[in-house]
Amino acid sequence: MAFNVSALRLPLIRRGSNNPFVLAWQRFLRDQKFPVGIPDGDFGPNTDRATRAYQEKNNLGADGVVGNNTYGVALKQGLLFLLPNLNGKNLLSYLRFGETEIKDIQRSLNQVAQLPPPLTVDGDFGPRSSKGLAEAYKKRDVRLREELENALSSATKNKLGSDFAPALDIFNDYAKKLRFRLSGEHWYKRFPTSDSISSLTPSFRWRVQAFEKALLDAGCKIIVTATLRPRQRAYLMHYAARIDRRQIAPWRVPRLGGVDIDWVHYTNAGSLRAAQDMVDAYELGGNPVSLRSNHILGRAVDWIITWEGTIQVKDARGRMITIGGPEVGAFNRQLWNVGRSYGVRKLATDPPHWSSNGY
Repeated sequence: MAFNVSALRLPLIRRGSNNPFVLAWQRFLRDQKFPVGIPDGDFGPNTDRATRAYQEKNNLGADGVVGNNTYGVALKQGLLFLLPNLNGKNLLSYLRFGETEIKDIQRSLNQVAQLPPPLTVDGDFGPRSSKGLAEAYKKRDVRLREELENALSSATKNKLGSDFAPALDIFNDYAKKLRFRLSGEHWYKRFPTSDSISSLTPSFRWRVQAFEKALLDAGCKIIVTATLRPRQRAYLMHYAARIDRRQIAPWRVPRLGGVDIDWVHYTNAGSLRAAQDMVDAYELGGNPVSLRSNHILGRAVDWIITWEGTIQVKDARGRMITIGGPEVGAFNRQLWNVGRSYGVRKLATDPPHWSSNGY
């Protein structure tokens, strides 16, 4: 493959460098099983040793300097999609697509995906074209690679020659990555909420465990559905709901480090539909998820508590409290009072939710 590394405008990095490209390089070395330590963007002694080991393994000059020769090998091994400055335009330049070939790509995407509205065929693969590429993969999925190959002209194939197939593979992988950055129900499985009481903060955990023991001793059945919620998941839930309710435009959602989601689809209708799909997947009701909730702090538990008939529950003072119906903790205020004695307080407006302060 004779791709154009210079088109990516990658800086020379070496010991002492500190920038996002170093971070990408460290992540690449880690993925290649070189002992680089924790990626932090600082090209220190560990990164220097790992770089030299990588260069030696790949028959490169083991000088610890990452320039175009080292980049050229690493890009083919997975570094490409870790780059902080990668976009559709410089990717196609790297793959040796010129203006004529980019126009061919744009025409082919319009043909294959029937994009509404169609991409402007101008030979400039900017942000709008990248959105169109993500939309095309969303619509055609694994069929996109073959359909693009069939749609692209003989002139494009002839210009790329033996590099055409690997270039199209890389371009298709990029399309897939763009597509799965888009918001949608597939984000539901990311950053899962714990359902273990042991993940709660210690000061609240022992209160919950004491209350739980009293409930079990009384014959209650308990199903824990949520405890510690990662802040990333809260972010996804919060803004999916706000977009769905038209409280914020998708392009105005602030970014959160570690969550590489793209809320803006090819069309606004697509953005709104994806947000609604997320709301449905998260089963968000009328209570918007807070970005600073007790779940994020490890001071809340969602659980379903049920029993049959009349039970005797010991409160934190050791008194036996008689509790009848309703036989579900979400609506039984007598049980709420017992929970309060342990420091586990019920939020009345959220059926399964109990916390350290009732919120």
